[in-house]
Amino acid sequence: MSDDVTFASAKDLKTGRFLLIDGIPCRVVDIETSSPGKHGSAKMRITAIGIFDGQKKTLLQPSHSDVEVPVITKRKAQVVSVNGDSAQLMDPETYEVYDLPIPEELRGKVNPSTEVEVMEAMGRKALSRVLSG
Repeated sequence: MSDDVTFASAKDLKTGRFLLIDGIPCRVVDIETSSPGKHGSAKMRITAIGIFDGQKKTLLQPSHSDVEVPVITKRKAQVVSVNGDSAQLMDPETYEVYDLPIPEELRGKVNPSTEVEVMEAMGRKALSRVLSG
């Protein structure tokens, strides 16, 4: 678990970056910052979307605290076949073959022999974008 997560300051987060909320890797979509009050520090309300399940998550915490950031690797893969809403992919380096669901925004763009990018974090994989084809 320790190899899958690093830490960053909450005030350094920006829209489009990744963080862990309730143990789920999420992409930040909105950040609201309140000004420091009379008895406390500035608070941040971070809204993010889960990269594997698409769930909307919210995190409220002080801007000076640390947040967990997942270590995300992006790899290329070749589409072997498409069966309904899932694609069979092959890693060109290890020749490992695996199935992944096709996200809603990529349906119709993923075809056999297409090259795609696969995002991997915390032992899970997701199709992120089409590279060529």
